[in-house]
Amino acid sequence: MSSILNKKSHAFLEQYLNNPAPTGYEWESQKIWMDYLKPYVDEFITDTYGTAVGVINPEAEFKVVIEAHSDEISWYVNYISDKGLISVIRNGGSDHMIAPSKWVDIHTKNGVVKGVFGWPAIHTRMAGKEETPKIENITIDIGAANKEEVEKLGIHVGCVITYPDTFQVLNKDKFVCRALDNRIGGFMIAEVARLLKENDIKLPFGLYVTNSVQEEIGLRGAEMITQTIKPNVAIVTDVCHDTTTPMLNPKKQGDNAIGKGPVISYAPAVQQLLRDRIIETAEAKEIPYQRLASSRYTGTDTDAFAYSNGGVPSALISLPLKYMHTTVEMVHQEDVENVIKLIFETVQTIKNGETFSYFA
Repeated sequence: MSSILNKKSHAFLEQYLNNPAPTGYEWESQKIWMDYLKPYVDEFITDTYGTAVGVINPEAEFKVVIEAHSDEISWYVNYISDKGLISVIRNGGSDHMIAPSKWVDIHTKNGVVKGVFGWPAIHTRMAGKEETPKIENITIDIGAANKEEVEKLGIHVGCVITYPDTFQVLNKDKFVCRALDNRIGGFMIAEVARLLKENDIKLPFGLYVTNSVQEEIGLRGAEMITQTIKPNVAIVTDVCHDTTTPMLNPKKQGDNAIGKGPVISYAPAVQQLLRDRIIETAEAKEIPYQRLASSRYTGTDTDAFAYSNGGVPSALISLPLKYMHTTVEMVHQEDVENVIKLIFETVQTIKNGETFSYFA
């Protein structure tokens, strides 16, 4: 497949991924996203918690949302010991198992303070009786001798902590970074807007390119912005597990892999006619795709949009990803481009005023 991304796209993706955007602190990342999106939309909507929406055809009554979430998992400072060691609590689904030996950035009013999650040397641990990393025993060391030194650097209970791991390309076509879940989604919906503009495509409805906050702690940003937009249709993009990852069971978690195309979900929140339209579009445009059964709920912003405003026809297109909620999340460039293409092609099939009613 010839690439639909360009040098500007790649530069934006790297800048956007490398910038920290922990849940509740997304606004600087949103500014980067809005700056990139500005040439491709007519206006912006923002809310008090940081969700950003680029709008094409804002005067139109019929509203279609394409959505991703911008926040990344992180930690909070929860306790500072007399010896200057910092204990943490989660902000989202941060994984205590990967913490030992990781560098961290502690965000303060005075700027970023570097630290490390320390761990006892192997020589000091008893074979067969080793402690595993737990939220109760992982601590951050900033090289301070005591609590007073820590506090003088501006660190206090409630400071947010992120990992500094930056964007890399592995083996030519695998994107690797922390926070691909789900700033890669924000990137993909921005690329849809770019392609619509550059191809001079006029939509018969308002398109709301929506980058929500606070998904990682319960879909909160989507819950808020859907009440503001009051959309008629919503297409959400997020990530899902590549179940070829070691120790995952495809019988339990689905049979999906990077490099095989976007993943289209089945779930009660997914409106069946809208999902069928996406599949029909994929087949008509020869875009490879996979399927995923999500049972009772998708666990994504799809659920928030679907059950809002008396019910909004909503669907989910996912990007398969390896090593979710680690600092080495991995996706395939071809999947990224195919998700962009699938959303781009699908929105062009939606008719102004279309209800996706089972009873029409």
